[in-house]
Amino acid sequence: MSKPLSPAQPAGIVRTVTFGEIMLRLSPEGHRRFIQADRFDVVYGGGEANVAVSLANYGIPVTFVTRLPDNDLGRCAAATLRKHNVDTGQIAYGGERLGIYFLETGAVGRGSKVVYDRAHSSFSTIEPGMIDWDAAFEGAGWFHWTGITPAVSEGAADVCLEAVRAARKRDMTVSCDLNYRAKLWKYGKKPAEVMEELVAGCDVILGNEEDADKVFGISAEGVDVHSGHVSAEAYRSVAEQLMARFPQCKKVVITLRGSISASHNTWSGVLYDGSTLFTAPTYDITHIVDRVGGGDSFMGGLIYGLQSHPDDDQQALNFAVAASCLKHTIIGDFNLVSLEEVNKLTSGDASGRVSR
Repeated sequence: MSKPLSPAQPAGIVRTVTFGEIMLRLSPEGHRRFIQADRFDVVYGGGEANVAVSLANYGIPVTFVTRLPDNDLGRCAAATLRKHNVDTGQIAYGGERLGIYFLETGAVGRGSKVVYDRAHSSFSTIEPGMIDWDAAFEGAGWFHWTGITPAVSEGAADVCLEAVRAARKRDMTVSCDLNYRAKLWKYGKKPAEVMEELVAGCDVILGNEEDADKVFGISAEGVDVHSGHVSAEAYRSVAEQLMARFPQCKKVVITLRGSISASHNTWSGVLYDGSTLFTAPTYDITHIVDRVGGGDSFMGGLIYGLQSHPDDDQQALNFAVAASCLKHTIIGDFNLVSLEEVNKLTSGDASGRVSR
């Protein structure tokens, strides 16, 4: 059982900046297939935007940096972020369109499907010099990006590297989620050759059982994620290899998802600090509502935990796993939970009783 994290803003909290693409998400109602759809539910989301919303919910001042089209859809995306207390003052406007992704939500033995429609989006055509990183990083102490961003286009990769270098010059903490997406790496470069220099500038690296393998060829032997049981200890070697390859890194964090079915997963995580492998409790998520954004909600919880309790990695990890467990109950990309709700779960109360 973990001590709850305080809802009062701890002294270690710093303004955080995230950078990536926010998109329009269109989904058939409920668990309908694409071919059954005659209308779509509309939300906005994207890896780094999802992290930003989580951080804002926990009281961390956060700025989301991206490029949006100067039209109604671009302004709606920005307004959605502002509604959740995310600063959008450093967004660049220009380009042709907002990226879209279509989500078909699976159930039981039928997995979910994603179809991207983001070619020629405003973000995919971003170029170095379009973002004023001096302004974006003014007063900030943490920068976060994901592997989705450099996969979108060469220009996005170049701007991401521009941001990592600028953050390093300011001695900011830099975190990344490796987030391998096979459908996105289409512009002629392999993930490893792009990601190597980017990840080399990171203090905190997050991934899952597939990311380190697909990006850097580092795998955990003897792991069967489909069994519903994922051994935490099996990932010690993955963390050790990542730290050896990237000496700047101080913490490697790995999410542990056991996929029993599309509707039933087990969920946990480990954190390695170079000597100790911390393991979080395992949650049995039997009725998943929406798992999209699960890793982002984990990262949001982790950043908050590491900032608020910098000397308690176990507590930070437990908070991250509980926060992302709750995300599986919420429709949409954003994890719309409070500190109090996460603390309730980390304290051992998973009853789901009505709050009156």
